[in-house]
Amino acid sequence: MNKNNFPKKERQQLLLERLKENPFYTDEELAEIFNVSIQTIRLDRWEHGVPEMRERARTLAENAYRKIKSVSSHEVIGELIDVELGKSGISVLETNPSLGFKKTGIIRGHHIFAQANSLAVAIIDADVVLTGTANVKYLRPVKAGERLLCKAQVKERQKNKYFVSVVGTIECERVFEGEYVVFAIDNDEQVMSKPGFEDYLNGEE
Repeated sequence: MNKNNFPKKERQQLLLERLKENPFYTDEELAEIFNVSIQTIRLDRWEHGVPEMRERARTLAENAYRKIKSVSSHEVIGELIDVELGKSGISVLETNPSLGFKKTGIIRGHHIFAQANSLAVAIIDADVVLTGTANVKYLRPVKAGERLLCKAQVKERQKNKYFVSVVGTIECERVFEGEYVVFAIDNDEQVMSKPGFEDYLNGEE
């Protein structure tokens, strides 16, 4: 967004739209985006009853974690902020130097993959979900300190097989794309260990 001076009503509407896209924007970031003071952003939020970022994040996370079945809260990489089981979900990863290479500060790819994969699993409405295949693209390096927002969406379902698309963005710029095939399975060790389990995953049983 260009740094233009928007009329108050238009600015506040755009502010609400931005926060709907990404609830993790700080007041400082929003002030930079809209080319206004931090105090103006805080007043805009107050007029629309929008809490500050930490409170927004806490409320969203509590609501999201109550919904998921297939993983526990500590198994989701990043912070889960929205889930509609069987349909979609959003998570955010606050990167830091411990996740990256010491020499470059670039985040290791397996952390990004894990965030996307755990989100793809979390949005499935089943007690046990396994990843079958994944096809991913890293569109640009992610640097320590950047906030990675991942959005997952179920594109298709075939019996117990789900095709999930995940897109990772930083400030609306795509940095990661992933196509996952995940399977909802019976929570039964006998089912998972018996002959023909591969056929079961493929929905052929």
